[in-house]
Order: sequence, then structure tokens, then C-alpha cells
Amino acid sequence: MMLTRTLVLRWAAVLAVLMLANPSRPQAAPPAPPPAPPPVPAGNCTAYGGGKCCSPDVTLHLAKADVYAACGQSDATFLGEVGSKDTCKYVFKVAGESEDSTYVQVYAPIAKEVLEKPTDPFMSFKKVGKVWVTDKAKSPKAQTQVAGSTGLYMAGRGYFVSVAASTKVCTKNQAIQLSKSIK
Repeated sequence: MMLTRTLVLRWAAVLAVLMLANPSRPQAAPPAPPPAPPPVPAGNCTAYGGGKCCSPDVTLHLAKADVYAACGQSDATFLGEVGSKDTCKYVFKVAGESEDSTYVQVYAPIAKEVLEKPTDPFMSFKKVGKVWVTDKAKSPKAQTQVAGSTGLYMAGRGYFVSVAASTKVCTKNQAIQLSKSIK
């Protein structure tokens, strides 16, 4: 009987120590970390038409300063940028023209498979340096598109860069100069 009483008392002591070491009251959760601040646009971004600023992931492929230099544009003609996940559209003011058609748009998505050369059933391309440039329309309907903008395409590793430069902002020769700045 003495042995049982000793074992019971020892177990009671162990249970008491365990209960004191691990209190039964709920513990307060650790404070939540403060929310991350919204991303700050790089440089001096001017969003256009209520749009968002362009992502640095897109502008690193073709910066606004490169468009200024190649196309003869400046802060005086620049209206702003419209950005989305993989696209950046630089909008310019051109006398007598609608702002819907006076832009240089950069599209730079991440892609698993990247074509070395663009394929388009309506227009042909020619290679100038490291970039493919729209050359000729293959149909009368595509002629308007080829006349209204110059398309540029460069394949990268895991991405490609496609640029549509309005001929009202950047002539075809200026767009070819611009192609040298694509990264």
C-alpha cells in the first residue's frame, strides 16, 4: 500500500509541475506584421488617363529615355504612361492627332517557349541587328496596320520583347534606331 501511495503522489507531483509549466489559459497570438507598403514607382512616373505606372520589369527592356532619344520626343510631348503586368505604353502629344494613336508600347512577358522569329499571317518581318522589324503587309487589310505602326520583336531567354511604335510618334527609321535600345 505504501508503494502505491508513493507512486500516486509522485505522479500527482509530475502532473502538477506539467500543468504549471504549460498554463491552460490561451496565449495571445503574436502581433501581425505591418502590411507591406505599396510599391513606389521608379523615378518620376506620370500615369496617363487614370492608369498605373509601368512596372520596372517591363521598362528595363525599353526605357522612356531611349524612346525620347530615338524618336525625337521629350518631356514636353510626353503625356504619361499606362502600365499593366507585362505591358508599358508611353503616350505622347502629337499636334492634330488622337492620343489613342500616339504611343510606343512595350510588351515583355515571361514565356516558357520563345520564338526566335515572329510569326504573323498578315505581315512579313526583316531582321535588323538583333531585332525583327515589320517589313510589308501580306494583305490589303494589314496595310493600314503596317503604315500606322512599326513592330519590333526580340527573343530573349525565357521572355520576348515586342514593341509597337506609332509612326506618328516614331518614324520607321527612328523605330529601327529604337530597336538598338531593346534589352
